[in-house]
Amino acid sequence: MTQDLYGLPVSHADKATLQAIDDFIHGFIGFEPKATNVMAAAAQAPECCLANAYTAMLWMMLEAPIAPQKAEPFLALAEAKIDTVTPRERMFVQAIRLWANGDVPGCIKQCDDILTDHPRDMAALKLGQYHTFNIGDFPAMLRLALKCLPAADDIPYTHGMVAFGYEECHLLDHAETAARRAMSLRHDEPWAHHALAHILLTRGQVNEGIAFLESVADTWSNLNSFMHSHNWWHLALFYISAGRRDDVREAYDTHVWGLAKDYSQDQVGATSLLARMDFAGIDVGDRWNDVANHIANRGADTVSPFLSLQYLYALGRAQRPESEGLLTAIEDRAMDETQHDWKVWRDVAVWAAHGIAAHAAEDWEDAIRFLGKSLPRLAECGGSHAQRDLFEQIHLDALIQSGQSARAQQVLEMRRTYDPDGVPLNLMLAEVYDQAGLPSLAAPAKTRAEQMRATHRTVPAGTVH
Repeated sequence: MTQDLYGLPVSHADKATLQAIDDFIHGFIGFEPKATNVMAAAAQAPECCLANAYTAMLWMMLEAPIAPQKAEPFLALAEAKIDTVTPRERMFVQAIRLWANGDVPGCIKQCDDILTDHPRDMAALKLGQYHTFNIGDFPAMLRLALKCLPAADDIPYTHGMVAFGYEECHLLDHAETAARRAMSLRHDEPWAHHALAHILLTRGQVNEGIAFLESVADTWSNLNSFMHSHNWWHLALFYISAGRRDDVREAYDTHVWGLAKDYSQDQVGATSLLARMDFAGIDVGDRWNDVANHIANRGADTVSPFLSLQYLYALGRAQRPESEGLLTAIEDRAMDETQHDWKVWRDVAVWAAHGIAAHAAEDWEDAIRFLGKSLPRLAECGGSHAQRDLFEQIHLDALIQSGQSARAQQVLEMRRTYDPDGVPLNLMLAEVYDQAGLPSLAAPAKTRAEQMRATHRTVPAGTVH
């Protein structure tokens, strides 16, 4: 019996198939395109249970309604060999079957069980974290990663996953230690870069965030579209705060949108960045139309509440008629009691959806009312703190547009605790203080914005490509 790159047994794999399996594991946890090499290998090796299970999993990662259908032939081949493989491989096949059947809690438990006896199974860890993240169970995401220590201490990606688990649990110092440990083992570990981006953003360290991400941005060029675009998305958030409008647009056009326009994560990354640019007063031209055109092709996609809400925002912002069909599909999904997460759709996502639709219709009162119902529990829909902030900003924009300066002031000053000198935030705050008859507070806000702009005015646009 052969072993994979982390010393775990693999059944029925010749040399070429084993190399493809190693490519998958390292590509999956390192966000490299070589992960898809296992798909061709599976086609050539129907007897290799794990190669087919990994291929089925890649199809499920498509995050589209058709994904289970695409995964099924490979999952069936893996199951045909399930009695001839190791218990670990058998459990992994069962995890993918549970996922394909819509039993995400069961899939998470299988990953957890695998890691009990096989803490160096990085594919099981990444899959388990993917699902715990998507249901907003961040302590579970951290627990799964910590379960792999000390057995996988030598693997940099372990520490990157530990770091993000800590960060999503608001344990920033622990998260930074883990991310730095990952980078000490492998400087170009992109998930550690990602965790540090979150940490610096949450601490309001805008200048440090720009300097760090620009220093490692050259290592993202060979990553898959999601990780390349997402780390640039994080850098763009810092650019927005710093008032570097030209750099934000260049980051969007060159690195955030255009790599894989049909992929779910690329679509929501573009949507959320364009929305933030809008709210910051940055001219986005006709960029919404291209994003909405691609999202419209998805139809009534309710695979994930976090994704669907952003699809809905893009369609509404571009005034696409497909937004009505997606809103109806979200309402229907909220009534489907056969799904494990139907209560999240019913109690959280459907309210957020109506708030987003109201915002698109410039019905500020309904936008405030419906989003207000959903925001306290929005983590249950998935997404990170930084990603879910989009919905906070939609709610804030509705407050400002409706002239509710008292409520907007409360939100903006709370936001200033983690973005103290941000240009868009302080300009909004100045406007709100002027509306509230407090010019003595508006003036310092304007000064903070101007000082941040001045700090970055000497930086040439497009410094990093």
